[in-house]
Amino acid sequence: MIAIQGNTVEILTEDGTADAYLAHPDDGAPHPAVLFYMDAFGLRPQLRSMADRLAGEGYTVLVPNLFYRHGPAPVVELPEFIEASAREGIFEKLRPLGQTLPPAVAMRDAGAYLRWLAGNPHVADGPVALTGYCFGARLSLLTAGTYPERVAAAAGFHSAPLATDDPDSPHLVAHRVTAELYFGHADNDPSMPVEQQKRLLDALGSAGVRHRCEVYEGAAHGFTMADTSVYDPEADARHWAALLDLLRRTF
Repeated sequence: MIAIQGNTVEILTEDGTADAYLAHPDDGAPHPAVLFYMDAFGLRPQLRSMADRLAGEGYTVLVPNLFYRHGPAPVVELPEFIEASAREGIFEKLRPLGQTLPPAVAMRDAGAYLRWLAGNPHVADGPVALTGYCFGARLSLLTAGTYPERVAAAAGFHSAPLATDDPDSPHLVAHRVTAELYFGHADNDPSMPVEQQKRLLDALGSAGVRHRCEVYEGAAHGFTMADTSVYDPEADARHWAALLDLLRRTF
């Protein structure tokens, strides 16, 4: 691992100013960029730690506060460790925030994040990679399809629904994706049930998208998040191996 630098930055969007965390190698050189989409719990120390780890592998990583319209992170106060008993109470506060970020709005923001990265001196020329967690995985797929010329690779882990009957379901952008995709699904996850997994695979296959989708047996939704009670160290290690393999092959 190499020395890194991390700090809070501000990104001007069409709807205001988004706060974000930027991590990059502390060597003064530009590096390939990774746009990191948060899970529903939001931008917090756990995600900063994950961004730092990616930066230590040689990437410039941007983690935007997707709920910036409601204030800077943390938008909702969180305990240092999220126990199972606390999840529902927290989600009662988070659900209304998520409902204010429909795909059209999220993709407008994504354009701002991508433009900001393109103009940042710590970012190398060329397309970026994406990684997303929980509902951030939805945005990873949507961004890959909305801005195909800007995305070389996209990953999603313990995804929120990716292939629903909704007219703006993420899987419907598959025909526009040119990036290579990877999805690591939680086992028996009501957010991404078997029928949706199949629908996603069918859409990606029909569109000729390079992809790999895997189910992490025994791992619950949220398995990458070490600040929650559903954290699974073995599944998390597998997630890091898959993500870094994707990045190394596409950059």
